[in-house]
Amino acid sequence: MVEETRAKLIAAGRKAFATKGYAASSMDDFTAEAGLTRGALYHNFGDKKGLLQAVIDQIDAEMLVRQRAAQAKGKTPWEGFLNEGIAYIEMALEPEIQRIMLLDGPAVLGDPSQWPNQTACLRTSTETIEALIADGIVKPVNAEAAARLINGAALNAALWIAAADDPHAVLEKVVDAFKHLAGGLLRTAS
Repeated sequence: MVEETRAKLIAAGRKAFATKGYAASSMDDFTAEAGLTRGALYHNFGDKKGLLQAVIDQIDAEMLVRQRAAQAKGKTPWEGFLNEGIAYIEMALEPEIQRIMLLDGPAVLGDPSQWPNQTACLRTSTETIEALIADGIVKPVNAEAAARLINGAALNAALWIAAADDPHAVLEKVVDAFKHLAGGLLRTAS
């Protein structure tokens, strides 16, 4: 019952945040959509901000699955690594991700690089870079530092796309620059 209530509220919050935005969404929107009371919202999430965090956690998990699928399509470990970062950047074109993850999320919850879910993402990127170093593909650099820089570049690119007047035009610039930036890690790069 608890999980069903949480799922209903998250779905209602996600819909409202995506269509109206965080500021214009009310607790009455969530509870009416879910057929629940404000008490259920307070009990499960504390407040509207807590519901936003739960929605972001759900979307982030979905994004991670998509990034892993993009990585798996790479013909080489390096191509898979690039695919994963580019997939993240490309998702910034999607209206729901733009509004919730890249515009409202940072405005309400602060710097996305400090969100709890970023720790897992950073750890995975660090492990990938360590493997690429061990395989002789990437120069021997500090893997955590490289992961933080690459992840930061992808995040800032996504934020730029989300806020741009012409997101598709920005995407073209970003993907090319991201490939060149990441390519500096390659052992064969000069």
